[in-house]
Order: sequence, then C-alpha cells, then structure tokens
Amino acid sequence: MTVSGGCRCGACRYEVALDAVTAVYCCHCTDCQRWTGSAFSEQAVVPAGAITAAGPVIDYTLATPSGRQSHQYACGTCHARLWNVSSLRPDLAIIRAGTLDENRSLEPRAHIWVRSKQPWIVLDDDVPQWPEGPDLEGFFAALSR
Repeated sequence: MTVSGGCRCGACRYEVALDAVTAVYCCHCTDCQRWTGSAFSEQAVVPAGAITAAGPVIDYTLATPSGRQSHQYACGTCHARLWNVSSLRPDLAIIRAGTLDENRSLEPRAHIWVRSKQPWIVLDDDVPQWPEGPDLEGFFAALSR
C-alpha cells in the first residue's frame, strides 16, 4: 500500500510505501514557525527510501548550526516544502503532514520545542512534550505508542 501527498499547486506528487502514516508530531521551534508562516509544523517520520516523487521537486540544502546538512525537498513551482532529510539520520525523512492527501485524521503523538510555542496554544497534558529537542529514545517511544 501507499500513502500519497503533494504540493499546493499540484505540480509535485509523492507516494510513501507504507500502510499508513500515523506517527505525527508537532514542532514549535522558531525555525518551523518561520518556514511555515504559522505557529508550528506538523510532521511525520517515514523511511527515506520509502518515498517516490514526481514533478519538479527541488533540493534546497542548508547547513544547520551544528554543521549537519538538511535537505529540504520542495516543489520547484510553488515552493511548498514536502519533506526533509538530515545528514544526522539519512535513513529517515520528515514529511510535512499537511501535504498528505489524508491528513484530517492525524493526531500529534508528541510536541517538541514547546518552550518556543505560541502562548495561546494549549497542549494536551496526555501528549508527551519536550521543551527543546527530544531525546531520541523517548521521542520514538512516543511516536510508536
């Protein structure tokens, strides 16, 4: 089975060879706020090798403050970000969950960088939260629950 999604203008489409994407988290860091022009970014972790794409997908690569490379894959026409892959974990891709065709039923399983969240956002205390970047063991445990 596959899960599919695409950009705003429809020029780019992608598929992920998975039965379902359910492990969604929200990042409240200021970078995500600036990238999205919104209060946070809703994201899903998938195996990088499971993604196939069609259309004018561009790779915008940037160096992070820690020296890692972050490959941001976006539509070359409307510039909507679709997913990214970091040199820290090149086997994993982070899909922008709002670009998935079936995104209305996704519920966040974790919130990261909550110290930067907008003050008007109220988070459910039952959903794991990290003030900054999460410890990977706890983070992946939260996503798989």
